[in-house]
Amino acid sequence: PLDNEEETATAKCTPTCLGELLSISDLECSLCIRLFFEPVTTPCGHTFCKECLERCLDHRPNCPLCKQSLREYLKAGSYSPTVLLQDIMLAIFPAQLAERRELHRAEMAELSNLTKNIPIFVCTMSFPGIACPLHVFEPRYRLMIRRCQETGTRRFGMCIYENGKSFADYGCMLEIRQIELLADGRSLVDTIGRRRFRVLRRGHRDGYNTADIEYLEDKKVAGEELQELQCLHESTYRLAQRFCEHGDLASRHILMQHGPLPEKEEDIQASADGPTWCWWLIAILPLDPSYQLNLFSTTSLRARLTQLQRILTALLQQPP
Repeated sequence: PLDNEEETATAKCTPTCLGELLSISDLECSLCIRLFFEPVTTPCGHTFCKECLERCLDHRPNCPLCKQSLREYLKAGSYSPTVLLQDIMLAIFPAQLAERRELHRAEMAELSNLTKNIPIFVCTMSFPGIACPLHVFEPRYRLMIRRCQETGTRRFGMCIYENGKSFADYGCMLEIRQIELLADGRSLVDTIGRRRFRVLRRGHRDGYNTADIEYLEDKKVAGEELQELQCLHESTYRLAQRFCEHGDLASRHILMQHGPLPEKEEDIQASADGPTWCWWLIAILPLDPSYQLNLFSTTSLRARLTQLQRILTALLQQPP
């Protein structure tokens, strides 16, 4: 057995010896050709950055190198870090590892901006305060949702497709409330609408759409104008109540899906997007998406209520 002095000498020698034996290229991920960041090793024995492997598994559940099936590994849904490799990198290449961490931090910071290059999911109309359940299966959107989770923003924009454009000029920020990951990498994502926005500039990142945006805000009114608005609000809400009570089978099915008509709010101008019950109504009424978008983009609560009153009156006059 080694005496203490020899043990110490061996311990001191190890990083130096390893440093002589290893070069940076030995510790590079074969997918991104950069120093491993959060390395994980597959059951077939290949090591990649966690993020690189996840992006490959978004497309097909096989090892990127030997093509062995990783279905069971994907199903488990957790990737344990390769601790020994992390320790070796920390011991031999601390400066390069710190640089790699900083690069990742900068990328995350860039992805966290909620007005510049925000991720856009092009799918359906969504509205402030209203739940929007999503089934995420496309590789680009799997990546997008994962990034929203990793950055901690838990937010992305939702827009509908519009002819001649990659997506409409207006959309709603969605906040992820819960994610149910399925065994094959798809997910059921429960989101809720937050603020409305206008698209200023369109872009792309890694296969999904992005946009620079500005948030919309209803114009505030006061005095006599506010009193008139309150009356319009009251009468439109009463019509909405009548519509929900008078509803036929189809309407009752909608109510089961979306829940009951939300309560009236005390201060109708408290939110930048106006009362939630208006958005609930716009979501359940049998309206064309282009018409919904028209109502969505107006920053006048009065205009929105006037339109809703007109629609409800027409619907209530129809025989059941």
